[in-house]
Amino acid sequence: MPGFLGSYRHQLDSQGRVSLPAPFRRGREREPFVLLKTQPDALSLYPEDAWAGVQDELREMSRREPRFRPQVLRVTADAVQVSPDAQGRILIPERMRKAIALGSEALVVGAINHVQIWHPETFESVTSATDEDFDRLMETVFA
Repeated sequence: MPGFLGSYRHQLDSQGRVSLPAPFRRGREREPFVLLKTQPDALSLYPEDAWAGVQDELREMSRREPRFRPQVLRVTADAVQVSPDAQGRILIPERMRKAIALGSEALVVGAINHVQIWHPETFESVTSATDEDFDRLMETVFA
């Protein structure tokens, strides 16, 4: 699999479930994911293999920098394990939906090694501005 790419708008059902896009589920139909809030405006969804790498980094950070142990604990305490149901939906806990002001619609975005879940308008406002950093990124990576 080349990674998670693209973005897809999906409705949340009345129970707070959202469908993972078929390309994101392919080969991972019943595989558990870890869902957590890693930034102010979005949730991150890590498949098992990518989460293993994150766990290693968190473990190493706790070992090397003891002052970060409370923050590492905060990250893991707020994380939940989710698995797609037979229809490919995952449940987003209410506290996580509230944390990013997620309403009835979600934008599910590929972020290379994981998936991000955004309120569609927030994603648009955060990513729409073209600035020097974006131009520099494009020149550095694609030039």
